[in-house]
Amino acid sequence: MSSGNNCQSQALTKPALGEKEATELIDRVFGLKVCWIKPLPSYDDQNFHVGVSGNPGVSEGTDEYVLKITNSQDSQEPDLIEVQTRAMMFLSAEGFPSATPYLTKDGNIMSLECGGTTGPGKKKYMVRLLTYLPGTPVAKIATNAQIFYEIGQLAAKLDKALSEKFYHPSVKSLHRGQFIWNLANVPLLEQYVYALGQNKYREVVEQVIEQFKGRVIPKLSSFRPCINHGDLNDHNILVDSNSASLDSLQYKVSGILDFSDMSYGCYVFEVAIAIMYMMIESSDPLGVGGHVLAGFESILPLTEEERAALFLLVCGRFSQSLVLAAHTALLYPENKEYLTITARTGWKHLMRMFEVGREAVEQTWFETASTYANQAAA
Repeated sequence: MSSGNNCQSQALTKPALGEKEATELIDRVFGLKVCWIKPLPSYDDQNFHVGVSGNPGVSEGTDEYVLKITNSQDSQEPDLIEVQTRAMMFLSAEGFPSATPYLTKDGNIMSLECGGTTGPGKKKYMVRLLTYLPGTPVAKIATNAQIFYEIGQLAAKLDKALSEKFYHPSVKSLHRGQFIWNLANVPLLEQYVYALGQNKYREVVEQVIEQFKGRVIPKLSSFRPCINHGDLNDHNILVDSNSASLDSLQYKVSGILDFSDMSYGCYVFEVAIAIMYMMIESSDPLGVGGHVLAGFESILPLTEEERAALFLLVCGRFSQSLVLAAHTALLYPENKEYLTITARTGWKHLMRMFEVGREAVEQTWFETASTYANQAAA
């Protein structure tokens, strides 16, 4: 969803290349001729969906790409972007539906390029051309328990593979101590709650932050560490239907997008993030967590301490998404519609979670998860 440590400076560094400039950049850097180009929505980077011709050496039929132009602040951390890109390549080789980079004319996976404003203040952006993944975002399908379970499994498998098998000389760059989107850093939201104004929403977020400080932060050292994707949201997971019948649609994950929030975190963070975003897409939001949790725990059962933190971690991610979107929308009002996608139902779900209470919500989640476990045992 976002990258960087400082939301305000981050927002002010978003690229703003025109389609003509992006087309020329693809020709110059990658040696490809653009047939068509269209912008894609984004949080703080700039993305284009492009069709190209004259791309010798690429497998047959591969003619669609995503041009990803990283914001100028994150572009100053090439080691971090390289690790994220190498992780995507690693996951693709491991059988995950992850994009891979098309190499530059110089044989590199990325290139630092000038763009946008002219003159001495001209900014530099890291540019990559990634394979385009087919499928429909989860946000655009009628979700069901089966896909929630699959996404829970995906979250566990992905983090497990990254944490146990992935290595790169610059992997330490994923230790992003003050990274605003890492779930350990929910207390950092205090500097951005002003964007909510004075209302009931702000009161709930401030309660989340205080409870997070008291109940989650002291337990962090007991959570199992891992590398997190960090943003398995309803727009970053693509699915394909493998059923001919509309009455019994079965989905499979066909694409995992946006690795810019990768960082060292904990396994329980990933399942909490997935639960929160899948709640957005369900007609029974409080019931979603059990299906996602069951899928996750079929690969990686949570410990007692991790389970005990799950409710507040989900509330924490809601708070991060809602507060930072409100803050960034103040800086970028022209991008408000995309930035506040989650807010359309997110506030309602967060308020409902607090209204129902931790014990009742957890009971629903854990009972659903145990039903799956009992079926598997039987």
